[in-house]
Amino acid sequence: MLEIDGSQGEGGGQVLRTSLTLSILTGKAVRLINVRAGRRNPGLAPQHLAGVLAARELCDAVVEGAAIESTQLTFAPRQPASPGSYTFDISQLSGRGSAGAVTLLLQAILLPLALAAQPSTLLLRGGTHVAWSPPVHYLQWVLLPTLVQIGLNASIKHEKWGWYPKGGGEVRVDIQGRAELCGIELTERGELLDLTGLAVASNLPSHIPQRIAGRANNLFKSAGLPPNVEPERTGGPSIGAGIFLGVSYTKARAGFSALGRVGKPSEEVASEAAEALIAYHRQPAALDPHLPDQILPILAVAEGPSILTTQEITRHTLTNINVIQHFIDRSITVEGAEGQPGTVRIESDGA
Repeated sequence: MLEIDGSQGEGGGQVLRTSLTLSILTGKAVRLINVRAGRRNPGLAPQHLAGVLAARELCDAVVEGAAIESTQLTFAPRQPASPGSYTFDISQLSGRGSAGAVTLLLQAILLPLALAAQPSTLLLRGGTHVAWSPPVHYLQWVLLPTLVQIGLNASIKHEKWGWYPKGGGEVRVDIQGRAELCGIELTERGELLDLTGLAVASNLPSHIPQRIAGRANNLFKSAGLPPNVEPERTGGPSIGAGIFLGVSYTKARAGFSALGRVGKPSEEVASEAAEALIAYHRQPAALDPHLPDQILPILAVAEGPSILTTQEITRHTLTNINVIQHFIDRSITVEGAEGQPGTVRIESDGA
Protein backbone atom coordinates (compact mmCIF):
# COMPACT_ATOMS: atom_id res chain seq x y z
CA MET A 1 0.00 0.00 0.00
CA LEU A 2 1.30 3.43 -0.97
CA GLU A 3 1.45 6.05 1.77
CA ILE A 4 1.05 9.71 0.86
CA ASP A 5 1.34 12.65 3.21
CA GLY A 6 -1.53 15.05 2.61
CA SER A 7 0.36 17.92 4.21
CA GLN A 8 2.82 18.12 1.32
CA GLY A 9 2.84 21.02 -1.12
CA GLU A 10 -0.42 22.93 -1.18
CA GLY A 11 -1.70 20.73 1.67
CA GLY A 12 -5.30 20.63 0.48
CA GLY A 13 -7.82 18.43 -1.27
CA GLN A 14 -5.89 18.05 -4.49
CA VAL A 15 -3.60 15.41 -2.96
CA LEU A 16 -6.72 13.42 -2.12
CA ARG A 17 -8.41 13.79 -5.52
CA THR A 18 -5.35 12.86 -7.57
CA SER A 19 -4.67 9.91 -5.25
CA LEU A 20 -8.22 8.61 -5.72
CA THR A 21 -8.03 8.96 -9.52
CA LEU A 22 -4.70 7.20 -9.88
CA SER A 23 -5.53 4.55 -7.29
CA ILE A 24 -8.55 3.53 -9.38
CA LEU A 25 -6.54 3.57 -12.61
CA THR A 26 -3.53 1.64 -11.33
CA GLY A 27 -5.32 -0.60 -8.86
CA LYS A 28 -2.81 0.44 -6.18
CA ALA A 29 -4.18 0.82 -2.67
CA VAL A 30 -3.25 4.07 -0.94
CA ARG A 31 -3.11 5.32 2.63
CA LEU A 32 -3.36 9.08 3.06
CA ILE A 33 -2.18 10.71 6.27
CA ASN A 34 -2.50 14.33 7.38
CA VAL A 35 -5.38 14.86 4.96
CA ARG A 36 -5.80 18.59 4.23
CA ALA A 37 -3.36 19.43 7.00
CA GLY A 38 -2.61 22.76 5.34
CA ARG A 39 -6.17 24.05 5.72
CA ARG A 40 -7.82 26.02 8.52
CA ASN A 41 -10.19 23.10 9.16
CA PRO A 42 -8.09 19.97 8.45
CA GLY A 43 -9.49 16.62 7.41
CA LEU A 44 -12.28 15.69 5.05
CA ALA A 45 -14.85 18.42 4.39
CA PRO A 46 -18.21 17.46 2.83
CA GLN A 47 -17.03 17.82 -0.80
CA HIS A 48 -13.95 15.66 -0.10
CA LEU A 49 -15.97 12.97 1.66
CA ALA A 50 -18.41 12.98 -1.26
CA GLY A 51 -15.48 12.47 -3.66
CA VAL A 52 -14.24 9.51 -1.65
CA LEU A 53 -17.67 7.88 -1.57
CA ALA A 54 -18.24 8.50 -5.29
CA ALA A 55 -14.85 6.99 -6.14
CA ARG A 56 -15.63 4.02 -3.90
CA GLU A 57 -18.87 3.39 -5.77
CA LEU A 58 -17.09 3.34 -9.14
CA CYS A 59 -14.56 0.65 -8.21
CA ASP A 60 -16.11 -1.12 -5.17
CA ALA A 61 -13.18 0.03 -3.06
CA VAL A 62 -12.48 -0.96 0.52
CA VAL A 63 -12.33 2.34 2.41
CA GLU A 64 -11.41 3.25 5.97
CA GLY A 65 -11.55 6.71 7.50
CA ALA A 66 -14.33 8.08 5.31
CA ALA A 67 -15.85 10.57 7.75
CA ILE A 68 -16.12 14.33 8.13
CA GLU A 69 -12.90 15.78 9.66
CA SER A 70 -11.01 12.49 9.23
CA THR A 71 -7.30 13.15 8.64
CA GLN A 72 -6.45 9.59 7.62
CA LEU A 73 -7.92 7.52 4.81
CA THR A 74 -7.22 4.18 3.18
CA PHE A 75 -8.60 3.43 -0.28
CA ALA A 76 -8.19 0.04 -1.95
CA PRO A 77 -9.94 -0.54 -5.30
CA ARG A 78 -11.31 -4.01 -5.94
CA GLN A 79 -12.03 -3.54 -9.66
CA PRO A 80 -11.60 -0.99 -12.48
CA ALA A 81 -14.11 1.82 -12.72
CA SER A 82 -17.55 0.63 -13.83
CA PRO A 83 -19.19 2.84 -16.47
CA GLY A 84 -22.85 3.73 -16.09
CA SER A 85 -25.28 6.38 -14.92
CA TYR A 86 -24.54 7.87 -11.51
CA THR A 87 -26.07 10.57 -9.34
CA PHE A 88 -23.81 12.14 -6.73
CA ASP A 89 -25.27 14.78 -4.40
CA ILE A 90 -22.59 16.27 -2.15
CA SER A 91 -25.04 17.12 0.65
CA GLN A 92 -26.58 13.64 0.62
CA LEU A 93 -23.26 11.80 0.42
CA SER A 94 -21.71 13.82 3.25
CA GLY A 95 -24.81 13.93 5.41
CA ARG A 96 -24.44 17.68 5.74
CA GLY A 97 -25.72 20.68 3.78
CA SER A 98 -22.91 21.88 1.57
CA ALA A 99 -21.96 24.04 -1.39
CA GLY A 100 -19.03 21.74 -2.04
CA ALA A 101 -17.78 22.08 -5.61
CA VAL A 102 -19.16 19.59 -8.12
CA THR A 103 -16.21 20.37 -10.39
CA LEU A 104 -13.75 19.13 -7.75
CA LEU A 105 -15.80 15.99 -7.18
CA LEU A 106 -15.62 15.41 -10.93
CA GLN A 107 -11.82 15.70 -10.84
CA ALA A 108 -11.67 12.51 -8.77
CA ILE A 109 -13.72 10.35 -11.12
CA LEU A 110 -13.58 11.79 -14.67
CA LEU A 111 -10.42 10.06 -15.89
CA PRO A 112 -11.28 6.52 -14.70
CA LEU A 113 -14.69 6.74 -16.38
CA ALA A 114 -13.19 8.18 -19.57
CA LEU A 115 -10.94 5.11 -19.83
CA ALA A 116 -13.78 2.67 -19.10
CA ALA A 117 -15.17 0.46 -21.85
CA GLN A 118 -18.57 2.19 -22.14
CA PRO A 119 -19.96 5.73 -21.88
CA SER A 120 -21.10 7.18 -18.56
CA THR A 121 -23.52 9.89 -17.46
CA LEU A 122 -23.20 11.79 -14.20
CA LEU A 123 -25.73 14.00 -12.42
CA LEU A 124 -23.80 16.07 -9.87
CA ARG A 125 -25.41 18.32 -7.25
CA GLY A 126 -23.72 20.89 -5.04
CA GLY A 127 -21.82 24.12 -5.63
CA THR A 128 -21.28 25.06 -9.27
CA HIS A 129 -19.59 28.45 -8.79
CA VAL A 130 -17.79 28.64 -5.45
CA ALA A 131 -14.46 29.96 -4.20
CA TRP A 132 -11.22 27.95 -4.45
CA SER A 133 -12.52 25.72 -7.24
CA PRO A 134 -12.90 25.92 -11.02
CA PRO A 135 -16.41 27.12 -11.94
CA VAL A 136 -18.52 25.04 -14.28
CA HIS A 137 -17.93 27.54 -17.07
CA TYR A 138 -14.17 26.99 -16.82
CA LEU A 139 -14.77 23.31 -17.57
CA GLN A 140 -17.10 24.16 -20.45
CA TRP A 141 -14.89 26.79 -22.07
CA VAL A 142 -11.34 25.71 -21.16
CA LEU A 143 -10.72 22.33 -19.54
CA LEU A 144 -12.94 19.98 -21.56
CA PRO A 145 -12.02 21.49 -24.97
CA THR A 146 -8.36 21.07 -24.01
CA LEU A 147 -8.95 17.46 -23.00
CA VAL A 148 -10.42 16.79 -26.46
CA GLN A 149 -6.94 17.58 -27.83
CA ILE A 150 -5.57 14.85 -25.55
CA GLY A 151 -8.23 12.33 -26.57
CA LEU A 152 -10.70 12.58 -23.67
CA ASN A 153 -14.21 13.43 -24.81
CA ALA A 154 -16.73 14.68 -22.27
CA SER A 155 -19.33 17.44 -22.08
CA ILE A 156 -20.92 19.25 -19.16
CA LYS A 157 -24.36 20.87 -19.11
CA HIS A 158 -25.06 23.47 -16.46
CA GLU A 159 -28.65 23.10 -15.26
CA LYS A 160 -28.87 25.00 -11.92
CA TRP A 161 -26.65 27.66 -10.37
CA GLY A 162 -25.23 26.74 -6.96
CA TRP A 163 -23.45 29.43 -4.91
CA TYR A 164 -21.87 29.37 -1.44
CA PRO A 165 -23.13 28.71 1.21
CA LYS A 166 -26.39 27.06 0.13
CA GLY A 167 -25.31 25.28 -3.04
CA GLY A 168 -28.13 23.40 -4.70
CA GLY A 169 -26.59 23.62 -8.16
CA GLU A 170 -26.76 20.83 -10.69
CA VAL A 171 -24.77 19.72 -13.72
CA ARG A 172 -25.00 16.79 -16.10
CA VAL A 173 -21.79 15.27 -17.45
CA ASP A 174 -21.58 12.91 -20.42
CA ILE A 175 -18.34 10.93 -20.75
CA GLN A 176 -17.67 9.05 -23.95
CA GLY A 177 -15.49 6.21 -22.61
CA ARG A 178 -12.74 4.26 -24.43
CA ALA A 179 -10.50 7.33 -24.47
CA GLU A 180 -7.25 6.95 -26.37
CA LEU A 181 -4.99 9.50 -24.75
CA CYS A 182 -1.99 11.08 -26.45
CA GLY A 183 0.52 13.66 -25.32
CA ILE A 184 0.28 17.25 -26.49
CA GLU A 185 2.50 20.22 -27.16
CA LEU A 186 1.02 23.43 -25.82
CA THR A 187 3.83 25.96 -25.95
CA GLU A 188 2.19 28.71 -28.02
CA ARG A 189 -1.32 30.15 -28.01
CA GLY A 190 -1.55 31.19 -31.63
CA GLU A 191 -3.91 33.91 -32.82
CA LEU A 192 -6.82 35.21 -30.75
CA LEU A 193 -10.12 33.73 -31.90
CA ASP A 194 -12.75 34.74 -29.35
CA LEU A 195 -13.46 36.09 -25.89
CA THR A 196 -16.60 34.96 -24.08
CA GLY A 197 -17.89 36.35 -20.81
CA LEU A 198 -20.87 36.06 -18.50
CA ALA A 199 -21.69 38.42 -15.63
CA VAL A 200 -24.28 36.67 -13.48
CA ALA A 201 -26.43 37.44 -10.45
CA SER A 202 -28.83 34.88 -8.96
CA ASN A 203 -31.76 36.22 -6.93
CA LEU A 204 -30.19 39.68 -6.83
CA PRO A 205 -31.10 43.00 -8.55
CA SER A 206 -30.51 43.22 -12.29
CA HIS A 207 -28.18 46.24 -12.00
CA ILE A 208 -25.49 43.99 -10.44
CA PRO A 209 -24.69 41.87 -13.53
CA GLN A 210 -25.11 44.95 -15.72
CA ARG A 211 -22.49 46.85 -13.71
CA ILE A 212 -20.12 43.88 -13.71
CA ALA A 213 -20.45 43.41 -17.46
CA GLY A 214 -20.11 47.13 -18.17
CA ARG A 215 -16.89 47.48 -16.21
CA ALA A 216 -15.34 44.35 -17.76
CA ASN A 217 -16.25 45.44 -21.28
CA ASN A 218 -14.72 48.88 -20.74
CA LEU A 219 -11.48 47.28 -19.57
CA PHE A 220 -11.42 44.97 -22.60
CA LYS A 221 -12.04 47.86 -25.00
CA SER A 222 -9.12 49.76 -23.51
CA ALA A 223 -6.91 46.69 -23.89
CA GLY A 224 -7.92 46.08 -27.51
CA LEU A 225 -9.87 42.92 -26.69
CA PRO A 226 -13.45 42.07 -27.73
CA PRO A 227 -16.01 43.48 -25.23
CA ASN A 228 -18.13 40.34 -25.24
CA VAL A 229 -19.28 40.05 -21.62
CA GLU A 230 -23.05 39.58 -21.35
CA PRO A 231 -25.11 40.26 -18.20
CA GLU A 232 -27.52 37.58 -16.96
CA ARG A 233 -29.92 37.54 -14.02
CA THR A 234 -31.04 34.10 -12.86
CA GLY A 235 -33.10 32.42 -10.17
CA GLY A 236 -32.36 29.10 -8.53
CA PRO A 237 -31.94 27.75 -5.01
CA SER A 238 -29.13 30.07 -3.86
CA ILE A 239 -27.93 33.67 -3.95
CA GLY A 240 -24.70 34.80 -5.57
CA ALA A 241 -22.94 36.80 -8.26
CA GLY A 242 -19.79 36.62 -10.31
CA ILE A 243 -18.09 36.95 -13.66
CA PHE A 244 -16.78 34.08 -15.78
CA LEU A 245 -14.46 34.64 -18.74
CA GLY A 246 -13.08 32.36 -21.42
CA VAL A 247 -10.61 33.27 -24.15
CA SER A 248 -9.69 31.02 -27.06
CA TYR A 249 -6.75 31.08 -29.46
CA THR A 250 -5.87 28.83 -32.39
CA LYS A 251 -3.86 26.50 -30.12
CA ALA A 252 -4.93 27.11 -26.52
CA ARG A 253 -7.69 28.31 -24.20
CA ALA A 254 -7.72 30.09 -20.85
CA GLY A 255 -10.28 31.17 -18.27
CA PHE A 256 -10.62 33.60 -15.38
CA SER A 257 -13.35 34.34 -12.86
CA ALA A 258 -14.23 36.34 -9.77
CA LEU A 259 -17.05 36.01 -7.26
CA GLY A 260 -19.06 38.68 -5.53
CA ARG A 261 -19.65 38.93 -1.80
CA VAL A 262 -21.46 41.27 0.55
CA GLY A 263 -19.70 44.63 0.52
CA LYS A 264 -17.60 43.93 -2.59
CA PRO A 265 -18.42 46.43 -5.35
CA SER A 266 -19.57 45.02 -8.69
CA GLU A 267 -16.81 46.96 -10.44
CA GLU A 268 -14.19 45.27 -8.25
CA VAL A 269 -15.56 41.84 -9.18
CA ALA A 270 -15.27 42.73 -12.85
CA SER A 271 -11.78 44.18 -12.56
CA GLU A 272 -10.43 41.17 -10.69
CA ALA A 273 -11.25 38.75 -13.51
CA ALA A 274 -10.81 41.08 -16.50
CA GLU A 275 -7.39 42.33 -15.41
CA ALA A 276 -6.22 38.74 -14.87
CA LEU A 277 -7.29 37.88 -18.43
CA ILE A 278 -5.58 40.97 -19.85
CA ALA A 279 -2.36 40.11 -18.00
CA TYR A 280 -2.49 36.58 -19.43
CA HIS A 281 -3.09 37.91 -22.96
CA ARG A 282 -0.06 40.19 -22.71
CA GLN A 283 2.40 37.38 -21.92
CA PRO A 284 3.50 34.55 -24.24
CA ALA A 285 2.85 31.30 -22.31
CA ALA A 286 0.14 28.99 -23.61
CA LEU A 287 -1.67 28.03 -20.40
CA ASP A 288 -3.23 30.04 -17.61
CA PRO A 289 -2.06 29.21 -14.07
CA HIS A 290 -5.07 26.98 -13.32
CA LEU A 291 -4.91 24.51 -16.22
CA PRO A 292 -1.61 22.58 -15.86
CA ASP A 293 -2.40 20.85 -12.58
CA GLN A 294 -5.85 19.83 -13.86
CA ILE A 295 -4.52 18.10 -16.99
CA LEU A 296 -1.29 16.60 -15.59
CA PRO A 297 -2.84 13.36 -14.25
CA ILE A 298 -4.35 12.76 -17.70
CA LEU A 299 -1.11 13.49 -19.56
CA ALA A 300 0.76 11.24 -17.13
CA VAL A 301 -1.15 8.19 -18.43
CA ALA A 302 -1.26 9.33 -22.08
CA GLU A 303 0.95 7.84 -24.77
CA GLY A 304 3.85 9.97 -25.88
CA PRO A 305 5.54 13.05 -24.45
CA SER A 306 3.96 16.37 -23.57
CA ILE A 307 5.31 19.87 -23.12
CA LEU A 308 3.39 22.81 -21.66
CA THR A 309 4.26 26.44 -21.08
CA THR A 310 2.34 28.23 -18.35
CA GLN A 311 1.92 31.77 -17.13
CA GLU A 312 2.77 30.61 -13.60
CA ILE A 313 4.19 27.49 -11.97
CA THR A 314 1.79 27.07 -9.06
CA ARG A 315 2.12 25.09 -5.87
CA HIS A 316 -0.89 23.06 -7.03
CA THR A 317 1.06 22.02 -10.13
CA LEU A 318 4.15 21.04 -8.13
CA THR A 319 2.02 19.13 -5.62
CA ASN A 320 0.21 17.21 -8.32
CA ILE A 321 3.49 16.17 -9.95
CA ASN A 322 4.68 14.76 -6.62
CA VAL A 323 1.48 12.77 -6.10
CA ILE A 324 1.47 11.45 -9.68
CA GLN A 325 4.99 10.12 -9.29
CA HIS A 326 3.93 7.99 -6.31
CA PHE A 327 1.73 6.01 -8.71
CA ILE A 328 3.37 6.31 -12.14
CA ASP A 329 7.04 5.83 -12.99
CA ARG A 330 7.44 8.61 -15.52
CA SER A 331 9.75 11.59 -15.76
CA ILE A 332 7.98 14.92 -15.20
CA THR A 333 10.23 17.97 -15.04
CA VAL A 334 9.60 21.63 -14.36
CA GLU A 335 11.64 24.51 -15.72
CA GLY A 336 10.99 27.66 -13.72
CA ALA A 337 10.40 28.61 -10.11
CA GLU A 338 7.14 28.52 -8.19
CA GLY A 339 5.19 31.71 -8.82
CA GLN A 340 7.02 32.40 -12.09
CA PRO A 341 6.40 31.48 -15.76
CA GLY A 342 7.71 28.06 -16.70
CA THR A 343 7.61 24.87 -18.72
CA VAL A 344 6.43 21.39 -17.72
CA ARG A 345 7.73 18.37 -19.63
CA ILE A 346 6.42 14.81 -19.48
CA GLU A 347 8.78 12.39 -21.14
CA SER A 348 7.68 9.39 -23.19
CA ASP A 349 6.50 6.45 -21.09
CA GLY A 350 9.53 4.62 -19.77
CA ALA A 351 11.95 7.45 -20.65
